[in-house]
Amino acid sequence: MNRVLKFIRRKKLLLISLTMIVAAVSGCRTIGFYAQAIKGQYQIFAHQKVIDKLIADPQTPEPLRKQLQLVEQLRVFAKDELKLPVDGHYRKYVDVHRPYVVWNVQAAPQFSLQPRTWWYPLVGSLEYRGYFSESGAHKYAARYGKKGDDVYVDGVEAYSTLGWFKDPILNTFIDRDEPELAEVIFHELGHQRVFARGDTDFNEAYATTVGQEGARRWLRASGKTNLMEKYEVALQRNDEFVHLIMTTREQLQKVYGDTLDKDGKVKAAKTPPLPPAQLKEAKERVFADLHRNYANLKVNWGGYAGYDDWFAHEMNNAQLNTIANYYDFLPAFQRVLELNGGDMEKFYVEVERLSKMNKDERHQWLRDLAKGDGKKGN
Repeated sequence: MNRVLKFIRRKKLLLISLTMIVAAVSGCRTIGFYAQAIKGQYQIFAHQKVIDKLIADPQTPEPLRKQLQLVEQLRVFAKDELKLPVDGHYRKYVDVHRPYVVWNVQAAPQFSLQPRTWWYPLVGSLEYRGYFSESGAHKYAARYGKKGDDVYVDGVEAYSTLGWFKDPILNTFIDRDEPELAEVIFHELGHQRVFARGDTDFNEAYATTVGQEGARRWLRASGKTNLMEKYEVALQRNDEFVHLIMTTREQLQKVYGDTLDKDGKVKAAKTPPLPPAQLKEAKERVFADLHRNYANLKVNWGGYAGYDDWFAHEMNNAQLNTIANYYDFLPAFQRVLELNGGDMEKFYVEVERLSKMNKDERHQWLRDLAKGDGKKGN
């Protein structure tokens, strides 16, 4: 009886803690949002299995065992070579029995690339809103669609709780190829090291830098030349894809009359430059050009179709913004790493310094650095 009561007390304490944390980081005032967030996170905790035990268990499928063994090696590398705060992260595994752990909702006006934002205590304003249920995400997105916004619901395979909890390995990304799995783990651990409140673009570009650089170093250290060559090809394709999307965004900004504020973020025009019907036609032409340019890219790639799913449905402003979140500041962070001689610890110190700057100032600093005008340090 005492053991049962002890479990019940622990469960209640966990639920209370979850309620407080979700309330803090979500900022949502609807009971429905609290409920789905608490339920989703609790289900992950309730079904965690210790990786060491799974590896030792003869019932564990061999492909999963090998991937979990790889995770253990990546954790050691992250701590010793990348100077990331591994702590208790990724020591447990959870199968959530779905392809994504969370679905993010993003929205933007029909004729602007200015993203809608949601404010959360402790983390500030972010350009997305997450749901553990795909139907819940689509239901919420429909509200903005009815208002005339462009909306995009994107499945997420991995995320960081930013130190609130010890993040587990999930079935949603465990079966990735070795370079991609390494990049995901290093990316998410990067969030544990530095996080700028209310700055999605800064946080994601920084973590992307950590993930990509970490994966490169892992493959070099492991002597896996063939995987390294394939990974570099994949990164080159990704760079070309990102360039295509960013160029399209620039074209749309001109169509919409969008401007950039003092920290370089897109702002909708107070007075649209064209009537709605003409804006719609111009928007459709730009997206048609995007599809043609992507087809040309595929030819140059020898028919590689890895981005086809991304182009498979009608595209919109909100979808384009998801790419900007991760890659707008990437060249600047790569330059920060270069200026610090590739030393990861010095890199984190510099990024931490930037995270404490005024948002407008750090965005300008990063843009200047990407142009070759920035300077290391104060």
